[in-house]
Amino acid sequence: MASLRVADLALLVALLAPLASVAQTSSRSIYCCDVGGQPVCGDILPAACYGRAYREISPFGTVRRHVPAPLTAEEIARRDEALRQRREAEAAALKQRRLDQALLETYPSAAEIEVRRDRSLAELDRTIADLRVRETELLARKAKLAKEVESHRGRSLPHALVEDLLNVDGEIVAQRSIIDAKERERESIRQRFEEDRRRYHELTVPASLPR
Repeated sequence: MASLRVADLALLVALLAPLASVAQTSSRSIYCCDVGGQPVCGDILPAACYGRAYREISPFGTVRRHVPAPLTAEEIARRDEALRQRREAEAAALKQRRLDQALLETYPSAAEIEVRRDRSLAELDRTIADLRVRETELLARKAKLAKEVESHRGRSLPHALVEDLLNVDGEIVAQRSIIDAKERERESIRQRFEEDRRRYHELTVPASLPR
């Protein structure tokens, strides 16, 4: 009985050996690329295919996969630039979504935007008006000093008068600089509230309705 089992096992091995060989052969790939319009193939990637697109082909002639050629330096640069632009666009879109959410949470209605705008501008207008009052006072002070200078025509000006003239001129320049800055601030605030109002309408008013 034992000898029969050994014989059976030997027969089984003999029968399976060709199948194993076929299976091993069928699992191998052939690698081909085109050089000068002609295919170059090998059971390993031929040296001529380095840096080129190639195909992995089964022994039965079916293409298992296509492998593209490595990117050139120019292609890599274009890919990286496209990736950078996409990331910047995504970051900008995320920032805009956050700003939009903050805008909707800050103002319960478009009317509230206008109320806060008018309040901010009115407060700034009062500040500018006070600054202009002070500017008028300084100009009056300078006119008075100018009359004193006229009264000393032909004589040396007193040191105190010269200092007063220099001081008042410096104050006038500083005052006008502050007024200009406040005027720019006023325009910036007006534009900011106008942009908030425009964006608020875009977010809350259907496109089919007049804005």
